[in-house]
Amino acid sequence: MNLALLSAFVPTFFFVSVTPGMCMTLAMTLGMTVGIKRALWMMVGELVGVATVATLSAIGVAALLLNYPSVFMVLKYLGGAYLAFIGVQMWLSKGKMAIKTDDDSTPASRKELMSQGFVTAIANPKGWAFFVALLPPFLVADQPLASQLVVLITIILTLEFSCLLIYAAGGRTLKSLLMKSGNVRIMNRIAGTLMIGVGVWLAAG
Repeated sequence: MNLALLSAFVPTFFFVSVTPGMCMTLAMTLGMTVGIKRALWMMVGELVGVATVATLSAIGVAALLLNYPSVFMVLKYLGGAYLAFIGVQMWLSKGKMAIKTDDDSTPASRKELMSQGFVTAIANPKGWAFFVALLPPFLVADQPLASQLVVLITIILTLEFSCLLIYAAGGRTLKSLLMKSGNVRIMNRIAGTLMIGVGVWLAAG
């Protein structure tokens, strides 16, 4: 691919990825509650979702879906309710995502963490609209579409993963600072409020 084109593509999508949004808030929340290592599973789901959205946007499926907002209405309401429910449980210091004071609690499974990331990425209509607007200008018409998509989506996922790690590390640092008071309930309420916020953001977006 043209290096000049890539030199514009990389900073553009890095800025988009690092800007606070639903996925980054989710990464920070999980970094705070389950730690960076387990939050990696959420990131896997989120990256699969982003790759799916980017691919479908590039081949034009997203433009078709955006003409039928009822599809996204169902997705975003279900996804938002799912995340908000988890947030309420965290706020009440219940559920698998909440910070526990004992070692016998059952942690969230990898599948559950991955599903959170995937739902947040795939059910966001703004993400689809964004890729529809930004990705096509970086595709060269007289070059094979598949090879270009592989390169661009690989770059997008690398940038997205880096930013998710930054936010998860920030959440882990915030936990270390706030946990000095020893009040787990306050930490759960902060994390739960953030998670509820992500759910409402997704549903109302």
